[in-house]
Amino acid sequence: MINFQSKITKSQSKRILLVEDNLDDVELILCVFRKHHIKSDVVIARDGAEALDYLLCRGIFAGHDMNNLPKVVLLDLKLPKLNGLEVLRQLRADDRTKFLPIVILSSSDEEQDMINCYQAGANSYIQKPVDFTRFSETIQQLGIYWLLLNQFPGRKA
Repeated sequence: MINFQSKITKSQSKRILLVEDNLDDVELILCVFRKHHIKSDVVIARDGAEALDYLLCRGIFAGHDMNNLPKVVLLDLKLPKLNGLEVLRQLRADDRTKFLPIVILSSSDEEQDMINCYQAGANSYIQKPVDFTRFSETIQQLGIYWLLLNQFPGRKA
């Protein structure tokens, strides 16, 4: 895991930005990645404003290289300061991040939340399973697909 206070020096080709305020969910996701040997640097933002600062290289991240975006953003919807839907909208409105893969990882099963996210440009919407086994399988599959298989413009596989 990379803390926000760390200098960004390593290649971000397998970096994930996890935007999640629930520490239990953060620990579960990190545990699943370790268990299934999904090798990735995971940067954690605990609110929407922090995520935008990181991705748009502003605030404490001013001067960082915008060419080193994470391979995927896992974005919760219900976040402090700025909710996930607003984060998604701002990222899609910025030419530098409009193609960045963004996966909504939320406990919400509300159809309107899904519709709103897809309309705003989400690449995927995954409801967090409550059952640990299903949660583990979901996170494993998510990691494999978005880190190893998925490609997007400007990136080499």
